[in-house]
Amino acid sequence: MIQSHDHNPNSDPESSVPEPESKSRRRHVRKRRCLIAIGVFIFLIMLLFIVLLVLVLTVFKARQPRIKILSASLDGVSPRVSFPVVKVELNISLNLQILVENRNHASFKHGAGQSILLYRGEQVGKVEIYPGNIPARGSTTIPSRLTLQVDKVASQVIQLVRDIIGGELAVDTNTRIPGRVTFLGFIRKHAVAISECHIVIGISNMKVRSQECKQKTKM
Repeated sequence: MIQSHDHNPNSDPESSVPEPESKSRRRHVRKRRCLIAIGVFIFLIMLLFIVLLVLVLTVFKARQPRIKILSASLDGVSPRVSFPVVKVELNISLNLQILVENRNHASFKHGAGQSILLYRGEQVGKVEIYPGNIPARGSTTIPSRLTLQVDKVASQVIQLVRDIIGGELAVDTNTRIPGRVTFLGFIRKHAVAISECHIVIGISNMKVRSQECKQKTKM
């Protein structure tokens, strides 16, 4: 007598796996997924760090603002010297056009600066420069008008008379503009742009005969 055995084709092969082995396999799958997630997270953190480092060393690297004198011109009349009592009549104003270039990828906000006029090392004039803001990779021209105050030259009056009679008057200017560059709203770099010029004035025609300027920046 032949005995028949029923076979169900839809039977689940997993049902034949013992319960402890099934739980172990699920734990292994969860552990693997967790390790993959941690690895992806660490990779993203490292990638973000590398991107920020590149930005800090390139785009967000603070570059020194440049300052230079575009032009210098004079207003006033030729100085006069009267005798026998030595009296010097002087009415000279030096007009400077100062160019400030911002080479950074962020705006440069400068505070109140100043230009100083010097004659033989002594301050004989001063003017304040108003605060302002220079856009990223931009520039601005700042006018500066310095008037030579004759009363400030009292200790150098004899030398001043000699210079006037000689036909040339040499003066120096010192311009300082402090400011700061801000990246991402919280990375701040302070800088002071400085320009120093030696200017020779022709007395006969009241023109600038020569000018030599040096620029530097203190971060």
